[in-house]
Parts: sequence; structure tokens; C-alpha cells
Amino acid sequence: MDSEQHISIYTDGACSPNPGPGGYGVIIEHNGHVVELSGGFSNTTNNRMEILGAIRGMAALTEDQVARGVVAIYSDSRYVVDMFNGGYAEKWRANGWRLASRQPAQNTDLWAELLTLAEARRVSFHWVKGHNEHPQNERCDELAVLARQQDALPPDEGYAPAVVQSAPEQLSLFDSI
Repeated sequence: MDSEQHISIYTDGACSPNPGPGGYGVIIEHNGHVVELSGGFSNTTNNRMEILGAIRGMAALTEDQVARGVVAIYSDSRYVVDMFNGGYAEKWRANGWRLASRQPAQNTDLWAELLTLAEARRVSFHWVKGHNEHPQNERCDELAVLARQQDALPPDEGYAPAVVQSAPEQLSLFDSI
């Protein structure tokens, strides 16, 4: 008998307006069992909620599931799937959480947590088209929207609005041409 366990985690994030109140929804399917998770924050971004869904799903697995499980994460977020599959988040971490342009990366608290969880698991990320009648993705969206609509949501302590640095006033757009 195959002792390897196959675990499917479906995730989605929602935020409206963006940034604003946000939520995540997660479905974990394993051995015929289904678990739903959700949560929300008063001020966050959609990208943070997309990452957090994957984190919460992986963090909910038992030690036995982690030891014997092969985890497939399904998300409609190209940001999450491509960042993970392309190794970009790992490159950011290796570069001190800096982009190739040397600018600071965003959401590094969540990327660090996701990478740590993924290192301890056999995990693959898969993109699914959102709002396309995919049953688990539709349900995750419902969970995320309901979570962000709750009263008295806690703040997302890791969210910090990006600081936009303006160019010196004496320079115009054409000075760089």
C-alpha cells in the first residue's frame, strides 16, 4: 500500500478596496475529508491575502501529513504561483529581500513564512483560472469575501503601505531622455 498521502490545498484572497479590508479562504482536501479556513484583516492588500491563504493551508497540516504528504496548492493568483514556481521569492531572500533592481521587496514577512513552510514539505503550486466555475476556487472566494466583510477585523501587523519617493522638484520627465 502506498503510504504517500496526497493533499490538495485551494486558496484565494480578497480585498476591497485594495488596499483595504481583506480576507483569505482555504480548502484542504485529504483522504476524503474537507477542511475550510478563513480570516480577515482591516487594512491589507489582495496580494498579502493570496500569500496568507497558502500559508494558513500549509500551517494547518499535521506532522504526519507533512512527513508523508505530497501537497498541491491551487491558487488563482499568478503572483503567488509564479513567484514560487519561478524561484523569485527565494532569490529575494538570498539578496537580503531586495529585487534585482536593489529596491526592497514587498510582503517579505509572508514570503519568508511561506518559503519556510514549503521547505519542510513536498509542495507544488498550480494556477487555476479564477471566477471560472472551479468549485473549490469559487468556495475559497466566498470564504475570503465573507472574512473581509466581518466587523472589527484586526489590523494586518505586517502590512505597511509602500512609500513612494518623489523625484527632486528640479527634474522633469524629459531630463532623463
